[in-house]
Amino acid sequence: MLDLWAVLIPILLADVVNPVLFAFMVYAVGTDRPFINSSAALSGHTAAYLAFGILLAFAFDIITAWLANPTAIDYGLGFLVGLLLLWAAWRMRRGGKQEKQESRVEQLTPPRAFGIGAVINIIGLPFALPYFAALDQILKADLTVTDSIMVLAGYNLGYALPFLVVPVLALTLGDRSRPVLARINQQVDRISAYLLPLMLTLLGIALVVDAVRFFVVGEGLF
Repeated sequence: MLDLWAVLIPILLADVVNPVLFAFMVYAVGTDRPFINSSAALSGHTAAYLAFGILLAFAFDIITAWLANPTAIDYGLGFLVGLLLLWAAWRMRRGGKQEKQESRVEQLTPPRAFGIGAVINIIGLPFALPYFAALDQILKADLTVTDSIMVLAGYNLGYALPFLVVPVLALTLGDRSRPVLARINQQVDRISAYLLPLMLTLLGIALVVDAVRFFVVGEGLF
């Protein structure tokens, strides 16, 4: 299990760079219920991430069993995800700054914030390549269903942890948290433009090398 987390933690670090979710949570702090709304947005995103992660894991497992060659298929999926990560990193470097999408909701309620947080996850899920890499590693570990879900839940909690800074600051600083979070949001946006492509590149290379080594010598890196 510790060996699995040694692989999942670097993937998690690449996955957690999500300026879109952070920007919406900062927006939620500017509403009449900053702590509740920002917490609801994070809860919605996390719940959707975990639910889709479980569904995808079961889908991958069914496909693997159907093809009757689970080890090769798992490494094949890892190879494909690795290539997609390298392609995404290359596109980010060429694409420059990403366009921001700001919510135009006039009155944000906790249920609406929860729903928007979930929608942000659903829209971004096809591009959440590190998450697919994490699922691939969990499946390759050949854990029980219960242990796999526990690891996936731990991964999702780890994903949500950095974003808790938003509701915590909203709760402790009140209105004074807004300019602080606005500055943090600017820094996150600036850093992610450079850090995310680098992390995706490193992760993509690792997955491709892992898969190639398995198909050449019969044993992967992870």
